[in-house]
Amino acid sequence: MKCTDEEKELIDYVETQQPQSVPNVVQEISRYQSIAHTQITKKKAISIRLLEDDLDGIKARALYEGLPYQTLISSVIHKYLKGELRPA
Repeated sequence: MKCTDEEKELIDYVETQQPQSVPNVVQEISRYQSIAHTQITKKKAISIRLLEDDLDGIKARALYEGLPYQTLISSVIHKYLKGELRPA
């Protein structure tokens, strides 16, 4: 498996358990926080086929909740995957 120099350094650190500080700790923390945030919030467009009545119901519920219907669909999927919703 090919690794970048940065990945090799990380592997060496984990294997030797000898921490080495970097000169610009604050900037590195900020950089890694930015990378993590980008990965967490990364979205991908998909196409899905739904029954027309189901889509109408989702749109009506989203209107009632005051949010876009695609956001509602995304939220339901996210909650289901976290175990907060169970199938009927």
